Amino acid sequence: MIKSKKLLKIKNIRHCFFNKIGGKSKKVYNSLNCGQGSNDNPSNVKKNLKIVVKKISKTAKNIFLVHQIHSNKFVYIDQKSKFKSKPKADAVITNKKNLPIGILTADCVPLLICDKKNNFIAAIHAGWKGAYKGIISKVIKFMIKKGSDPKNITAAIGPAISVSNYEVKIDFKKKFIKKDKKNNKFFKVKNKKLYFNLPNYVKSCLLKNKIKNIETINIDTFNINNNFFSARRALRLNHDDYGRNISIIMLN
Repeated sequence: MIKSKKLLKIKNIRHCFFNKIGGKSKKVYNSLNCGQGSNDNPSNVKKNLKIVVKKISKTAKNIFLVHQIHSNKFVYIDQKSKFKSKPKADAVITNKKNLPIGILTADCVPLLICDKKNNFIAAIHAGWKGAYKGIISKVIKFMIKKGSDPKNITAAIGPAISVSNYEVKIDFKKKFIKKDKKNNKFFKVKNKKLYFNLPNYVKSCLLKNKIKNIETINIDTFNINNNFFSARRALRLNHDDYGRNISIIMLN
């Protein structure tokens, strides 16, 4: 369980970036796999999600999760919101109390946001595709439209793959440079290989939207010693699937 020092200062919220420890799953999913989209035993995933809820809230029953699709789509939940099925999106925004909202990652950036004055929270799944398509800007702009002031917003960039383990192809870089030449600073070459700094790119998206109160939790999900699920590490080890880490925020 990893927490943001900046978010901990906000008294009316609870949050956590969970790692893979403390669950019921076995084999490659060992042990706190919260990925309902994985091939894990659904019963174990359900048990894991219950474990997570209990650590966040004594009264909340479920975590609101979306069907993540690497998009720039978000879901807003207020008192009137009702969903028949899990919406396809990559971020959740709410002002509803006692409703844990969460996102799943396995190398992508989990981003938790709070407007402490207007009691708005958001959880964003920021993989390179979603970040590139502008999901962070869309969420922040929506919050501002609802009355948030950027100076009251705190953002925590959770554990994700580090630049040293995020190797990419040249076409990947060209895509980002075409969008903005300044994106060159998020790439580095080492031993003739090209690497991308996803957490720093996510941070730049926040800064562009005038969010200055940002904390980056520099924990590399790829590094097995950090006890996080990693899609890239699973691929390297020739595993046929991988677990998902969950990150949660809730208004008290």
